Amino acid sequence: MNDPQSTVGEQRRALTTSTLAFTVCFAVWTIFSIIGIKIKAQLGLTDTQFGILVATPVLTGSLSRLFLGIWTDQYGGRIIYTLQMLTTAVAAYLLTLVSTYQMFLVAALGVGLAGGSFAVGVAYVSRWYPKEKQGTALGIFGMGNVGAAVTNFGAPILLVALGGAWQSVAQVYAIALAVTAVLFFITTKDDPVHASHKAEGKKHPSFVEQLEPLKNLQVWRFSLYYFFVFGAYVALALWLPRYYVGAYGLELATAGMLAAAYALPGSIFRALGGWLSDKYGARAVMYWTFIACVICCFVMSYPSTDYTVAGIEGPVSFNITIPLEVFVFLTIVLGFFMSLGKAAVYKHIPVYYPDHVGSVGGMVGLIGGLGGFFLPIAFGVMNDVIGVWTSCFMLLTIIIGIALAWMHFAIQRLEKQRIPELRGPRNLPELEGMAS
Repeated sequence: MNDPQSTVGEQRRALTTSTLAFTVCFAVWTIFSIIGIKIKAQLGLTDTQFGILVATPVLTGSLSRLFLGIWTDQYGGRIIYTLQMLTTAVAAYLLTLVSTYQMFLVAALGVGLAGGSFAVGVAYVSRWYPKEKQGTALGIFGMGNVGAAVTNFGAPILLVALGGAWQSVAQVYAIALAVTAVLFFITTKDDPVHASHKAEGKKHPSFVEQLEPLKNLQVWRFSLYYFFVFGAYVALALWLPRYYVGAYGLELATAGMLAAAYALPGSIFRALGGWLSDKYGARAVMYWTFIACVICCFVMSYPSTDYTVAGIEGPVSFNITIPLEVFVFLTIVLGFFMSLGKAAVYKHIPVYYPDHVGSVGGMVGLIGGLGGFFLPIAFGVMNDVIGVWTSCFMLLTIIIGIALAWMHFAIQRLEKQRIPELRGPRNLPELEGMAS
């Protein structure tokens, strides 16, 4: 599926420009994690309403991944990527003109198109590289997730510099994305597969044909993996600033920086995850990811509890909660392994579905992105109903446990198909000289 005539320089240019564009798109996609807190105060929203607001862009970004991925397979990533960024830039600018909660939700749907850039970039970048290098290349591209850290760290500073006007922040983001779109189009060219198809006059596969692989249960299993490693990553990147403010009483600027400490390793180590997947196999990386994440989320799910015990001079009350330093460290570890897992999931796709990277990658990205939509809403509802801040990590622990179990049993079944001897009894061999 790759053109052997493409040079190393062309591959690097395609990867670099795509990664930079994805970084800007991701920063725009998560903008509500910061300006949403200002809007929450401005409109007097509940935690549930806030969760819906910050999750709405994720919904559009998720749903758009499927058809954007298919269009990339059909028309090439260069033109689709450019149009997607320009459309999102317009939506981000129009966001500053609304004033009611309902209109904010409508505007947020438009801003969410930024999240669809991932499906475009995966299909575009993968076609420049041979299979043995696609894991590393897609891992580097996925480092564009660092855009979440850019927003969590930079947007509060920009907000202060612009006099606290969230509208000005949104306008700066919109202009930056429009400039990125123009530069991307100028500095890139059609991927080798699309260029070859155009030169040979080949007919584009139909929309229905591109959806054919989605009948496979395997695609949905990959989607569940991505629901956690990406969807939960986005959800926490959006939710953690609010979590730190509410659970630990921190200022927004401090909360944003600590949330960035989680989002940063959740992005920059994705390239390492791709390299490890190429070297040791994506399955092994997924096992490491899920086991580590189960441990982290289980520990962080422990609720703050007040205790009263008898003392020498009377009852003594104290509170047991996770110290802030420990909590921040666990989020960093969690982000690191999520980063590895994101790369490992997408290592599978061009290997199993080389001619349907856009559609399969789009569906996996869609389901994963829906995690970023539903989970912040669930976090807000659980906060309003249960009143326990750590309930979000309780939910994540359950999700990871299900994903880990499904992956393990699916791999065991595949191994039995590959090695028939594993299907039979596994009696230990008799030792010589011992009675049967």
